[in-house]
Amino acid sequence: MSMSTSTPPWLLLIFSLPSKRTSERVGIWRKLQKYGTFALRNSGYVLPNTPVNQERLEWLATAIRGFKGEASVLQVLAIDDLPSDVLKERFREERKPDYTALIREVQQLKPSAQGFSTQLTRLKRRFEDISEIDFFESPLRVKAEEALYKAEHPATTQARVGKGKVSKSDYQSRDWITRPRPGIDRVSSAWLIKRFIDPKASFLFDSNPTIHPEAVPFDMYQAGGFGHDGEKCTFETLCARFGLADKKVRLIGQAIHDADLDEEKFGRTEGITINQILKGWAKQGIPDDELLNRGMDLIEGLYHSIA
Repeated sequence: MSMSTSTPPWLLLIFSLPSKRTSERVGIWRKLQKYGTFALRNSGYVLPNTPVNQERLEWLATAIRGFKGEASVLQVLAIDDLPSDVLKERFREERKPDYTALIREVQQLKPSAQGFSTQLTRLKRRFEDISEIDFFESPLRVKAEEALYKAEHPATTQARVGKGKVSKSDYQSRDWITRPRPGIDRVSSAWLIKRFIDPKASFLFDSNPTIHPEAVPFDMYQAGGFGHDGEKCTFETLCARFGLADKKVRLIGQAIHDADLDEEKFGRTEGITINQILKGWAKQGIPDDELLNRGMDLIEGLYHSIA
């Protein structure tokens, strides 16, 4: 019988401490929270198997033994009643309250208030701490980044193109620019642009649209172009601004909304599946342009699958 040589994907810390070690138990629990562990029914704590996480749990196990307790760090291939995808989603759920609280605090900041810069720096540091243990990219991470950008650039974030209808004739044979590593909203928006707005559109990737002043920004944090508008994702904004009334497009927009904003407003799951595929491709190092084209093909397939 041959044994697999692949590295197990998970680490599991199991431990026990003497009942009198109350303060030490609290200290260990706080560290487990800080490291982003997922509690496995009170029988252990799980982390993705990375060198950093391995070192953290090994040192924690050493500390527990120093408190006269018992501890073991296990490398785990699988957990029978928690498939990998389910466990990853549990980790994403663990980060939701962190990001939600952070976004709320950022949105309450007032640029004119005393100590604004200090508060913003503190919240940016907290974002870095949360994202460090956001192992499987919670959808709220992008919303937190956007909230921080808007807080730091209050004057420019109001400069989006007006909310009224725009003409397709003004947006023909244009360069359209978005952020690198496109996800579900940007991929679907590019598909929408190419198929219904600007058939000869070209797409650029850059985090700073000012380097390409003639390009039309979409789903960017900076001013101008087309992006999130109130409760609308970028795909929905484009539909509204260009007056797209295609029934299939509307249904795709609902799927994109639920996936991009991590909501169940429309109860459509197609976008969630496509987004997971995009993330998998991104982790394989696929270039931005190929990632975009592959994603657009998926959206085209979804369009034709809708009755």
